[in-house]
Amino acid sequence: MIKYLIEKEFKQLFRNPFIPKLILLFPCMIMILMPWAASLEIKNIRLDIVDGDHSALSRRLVEKVMASTYFHVKACPDTYDEGLRHVEEGMADIVLEIPRDFEKDWMTGRSPRLLIAANAVNGTKGGMGSSYLSSIVSDYARDLAEGGERSASSVVRLPQVEVQTLNLFNPRLNYKLFMVPALMVMLLTLICGALPALNVVGEKEAGTIEQINVTPVGKFTFIIAKLIPYWLIGLLVLSICFLLAWALYGVLPVGHFLTIYFFSIIFLLLISGFGLVVSNYSSTLQQAMFVMFFFILILVLMSGLFTPIHSMPRWAQTITYINPLRYFVEVMRTVYLRGGGILDLLPQLGALVLFAVGFNLWAVVSYRKNS
Repeated sequence: MIKYLIEKEFKQLFRNPFIPKLILLFPCMIMILMPWAASLEIKNIRLDIVDGDHSALSRRLVEKVMASTYFHVKACPDTYDEGLRHVEEGMADIVLEIPRDFEKDWMTGRSPRLLIAANAVNGTKGGMGSSYLSSIVSDYARDLAEGGERSASSVVRLPQVEVQTLNLFNPRLNYKLFMVPALMVMLLTLICGALPALNVVGEKEAGTIEQINVTPVGKFTFIIAKLIPYWLIGLLVLSICFLLAWALYGVLPVGHFLTIYFFSIIFLLLISGFGLVVSNYSSTLQQAMFVMFFFILILVLMSGLFTPIHSMPRWAQTITYINPLRYFVEVMRTVYLRGGGILDLLPQLGALVLFAVGFNLWAVVSYRKNS
């Protein structure tokens, strides 16, 4: 019996000329565009430099800033007020002011002061841009000190503390290594969560589900027949994502692919079961679409996909414990970046199994079969 039900689901799916194309094109577009668009790396920051000193040292500082790939120098206004006006008009993001007597203060042993004024409407861009610029200025000051630019009458140089930074798991700080595994989770959620819900509700509107309701097919068999096709589709989409991540970005998991597939099987059953729960309580396609959009938006934003969970308020962190996407995002990033195995992910495994069993039992119980 279940064989024919699964066959019916595949025929019904491929009868629609749009859905199969969407299943193939959607992961391609997400994997090609999103790693470039959904990036928290800050580059091409528009910078105005106000050089009030016009000395050799100030010119070298300007050249060092202009050599950075993070900044794009838009103008060199004569006054700070002019640079500030450029920020207010949206022509610049940061103003760096080099005061008069910059070189004189340095040569006489005094500490010259620079002013960095950042547009903080976009807090991330303003904060990161100021941090990048401060780092460049600090490197420049250290180069001057090591080069003996100070006069012989300057204070005795104190020993410097050398700091060596070792970036674990992502040595080059490549943001795509952080985003690509999480985007795979979002793809599986959108495709294997929304499609089962819309499929069942579509049958309700068309009246074809009544033909199933009057047969001896049990509720458990009906739900399993709905889950298996989307489980297979999810594994296909995941394999396409693996191929695109390797071909486009050279991103391969440090861990084993089998670990990812193992957790993916559980997650696909979980998210498809959630979609079926939504379909059981929805009467129209519009209702199902809005309910799925509501939940998926919240689940994605609270999963740590774009922002770290530990950066959220305490109450928001508590809410994420009932978000199944949180655990699968942790699994994907752990396997991809740190090479973790199943034994390292036992808490996430337990949570995903619990959610999968809960949602699918809920889907079976809430399905109203009129015999």
